Amino acid sequence: MLRQRTEETERQTEKSDTQRKRDRESAPRAACCPETFALKSAPPHCRSPLCRLIRWTALLPAPATVSLQPSSGWRKKDRTDAHVRMAVTLEEAPWLGWILVKALLRFAFMVANNLVALLSYLCYVIVLQPLRLLDSKRFWYIEGFMYKWLLGMVASWGWYAGYTVMEWGDDIKAVSKDEAVMLVNHQATGDVCTLMMCLQDKGLVVAQMMWLMDHIFKYTNFGIVSLIHGDFFIRQGKSHRDQQLLLLKKHLENNYRSRDRKWIVLFPEGGFLRKRRETSQAFAKKNNLPFLTHVTLPRIGATNIILSALVARQENGSPSEGDAKELESKSKGLQWIIDTTIAYPKAEPIDIQTWILGYRKPTVTHVHYRIFPIKDVPLETDGLSDWLYQRFIEKEELLSHFYETGAFPPPKGHKEAVSREMTLSNMWIFLIQSFAFLSGYMWYKIIQYFYHCLF
Repeated sequence: MLRQRTEETERQTEKSDTQRKRDRESAPRAACCPETFALKSAPPHCRSPLCRLIRWTALLPAPATVSLQPSSGWRKKDRTDAHVRMAVTLEEAPWLGWILVKALLRFAFMVANNLVALLSYLCYVIVLQPLRLLDSKRFWYIEGFMYKWLLGMVASWGWYAGYTVMEWGDDIKAVSKDEAVMLVNHQATGDVCTLMMCLQDKGLVVAQMMWLMDHIFKYTNFGIVSLIHGDFFIRQGKSHRDQQLLLLKKHLENNYRSRDRKWIVLFPEGGFLRKRRETSQAFAKKNNLPFLTHVTLPRIGATNIILSALVARQENGSPSEGDAKELESKSKGLQWIIDTTIAYPKAEPIDIQTWILGYRKPTVTHVHYRIFPIKDVPLETDGLSDWLYQRFIEKEELLSHFYETGAFPPPKGHKEAVSREMTLSNMWIFLIQSFAFLSGYMWYKIIQYFYHCLF
């Protein structure tokens, strides 16, 4: 009887030791990811620093497994595992250190770049105010060039981090001199940076472009430049919608053609995909509309205002009298709708922090264009709403095909799709950056001189 009790006590002791070892092994895993209790189960869409670290850790070599041994045997194996995990960490430390140093250096350069470029832009605009009174067309032409250079600097931050663009579909260079509206799907803040890059080689498009963006961008470092250039900041929400559309109409009438603008960039979804998807799907279910996953249903208001304000109205097949005079003296009116679809590999969009700090591996963003003549677009509200919904249903199909195959589908009547790699000239980037820093130094000396003269 005593012997049986002794054997039973030893078995319980071994079982208790085994359970304690399992608890020690599982404890750090639970601490790293308490919601999922596993290192490799961090949700791929999460952007928090914790889950980024978890996903990175999941890529490291797995530590050696150990068999459970009684008493001192398994403790010896456990110490071996600890050494293996420490060795992996030390091997990866130089790479992590380099990523951190590179991010800090890029951030420091970005701050310096903003200071000299934005302040120089403001000084040039102030000095050129007399020209604005004498010849406003020439003033806005010069301002447009400086605006393009500023956007080129932002594009260069991503370019030198390895974030490039591959273009598909229609060649929009063919319509770069005409008036057009770009309808773009919106996934993250990096969408704006991507457009700044891929439109740099499209002639004067960037210089003569007007952006419609969320009002929060007004309070960023670039907000003052956009205000001067004539971009429109729209406030989201039902309580502001009607008022904002009236302000947009007035803004277009006062600033679009008087400043010789050609293109308008619009995000009809009215917000980021991750923020609007659930609401959009609920609206679609309630109104018997298509269930979309990669885009959301667009809002019609801003598009309707833009077309109403900029498309030459027709009367009996010819422009009305007032529009005819305007078209003859200034432009032919809005001529094209450019349906633009941005796709990121693995559906992981780039945000502005990544664009600035460059801690993500080099990535190719894919942009698909489809051009529609304005004569093929219905201008009445119901017809335009159906037409716009159809465009975003097509975007859903394009993105589904891209995420499955890594490429956009070929156009109708073609066997394969053709892509074009967009490139930036390193010499051109060097020249605009040099101009920015030299201008910053020049204005610093001028301000310093007047300060000493006055004080």
